[in-house]
Amino acid sequence: MNPVSRSVIPLTLTLAAIALTAACTTGTAGPNGSPGAAPAAGAAEIPGMPDPSAEPAPGVTAANLFDLGPMVTDTNGFTLYRYDKDTVNPPKSNCTETCARTWIPAKAGGNLVVTGIDRALVGTVTRDDGTEQVTLAGWPLYRNAKDAMPGDTGGQGVDDAWFPVKPDGTKVLLTADTWQADDLGI
Repeated sequence: MNPVSRSVIPLTLTLAAIALTAACTTGTAGPNGSPGAAPAAGAAEIPGMPDPSAEPAPGVTAANLFDLGPMVTDTNGFTLYRYDKDTVNPPKSNCTETCARTWIPAKAGGNLVVTGIDRALVGTVTRDDGTEQVTLAGWPLYRNAKDAMPGDTGGQGVDDAWFPVKPDGTKVLLTADTWQADDLGI
């Protein structure tokens, strides 16, 4: 057997470290596999997962979340809520300023996407700040800023006034403890 030169070992370790570093770099590949830019700040960290801070396309969708049954989500799959202190006839949002930073109004738009919900129940209301908000059966709709992932229902029952909304505009009355127990089959 030939003895390995002592100068070859450090060179081999250095080359291995460089190769490992190159293989572990972050970012996306550019044209022809060249390194590209790193993901944008605030980008979703799980591939395919909507970014909770991203503005969804205006719309409402019926979805089945856990054992809570049919509920309404935005176009990114985040749960939409109604607020018992709002009014329905006429529709009016009573969640403004600080409240609207935690309970983000579901914005209306020209091409409002409606999936699995009776279109006749979907409308809009002009908020005090002049923006348009989606309503369902007259109830203004909101997303909870603390819901980090599609399907989260952390706003369920908050202040005994916030509830996920069903496709007919009624509220989900189960408590968070009840649905968690049901989801686990306990």
